[in-house]
Amino acid sequence: MKILVMNCGSSSLKYQLIDMENEHVLTKGLCERIGIDGSVLTHKVPGKDNYVVETPMPDHSVAVKLVLDALTDKDHGVIASVEEINAIGHRVLHGGNKVHQIHRCQRRC
Repeated sequence: MKILVMNCGSSSLKYQLIDMENEHVLTKGLCERIGIDGSVLTHKVPGKDNYVVETPMPDHSVAVKLVLDALTDKDHGVIASVEEINAIGHRVLHGGNKVHQIHRCQRRC
């Protein structure tokens, strides 16, 4: 089972792809300066040179697409398809008065 863990801030997105069979981090990375000039993605695979992409990221949806592209890139990726990702975990900084503990996301949340 492979889990993509994400932590989004106001202008950043950190991520790790973890193989839960052996709890091995397959890759990790960071999108910086989302919504700001000079946006950059740094994708790190153990044992390989960092893959750096400097491109505009006007919002987090563009950043997530760049992360998925990096994960599946034929030269720098660690999976052949996003279908290999079994689950996604995301840290939410503030859930308001409705979410105050670990919670499975649902439409009514």
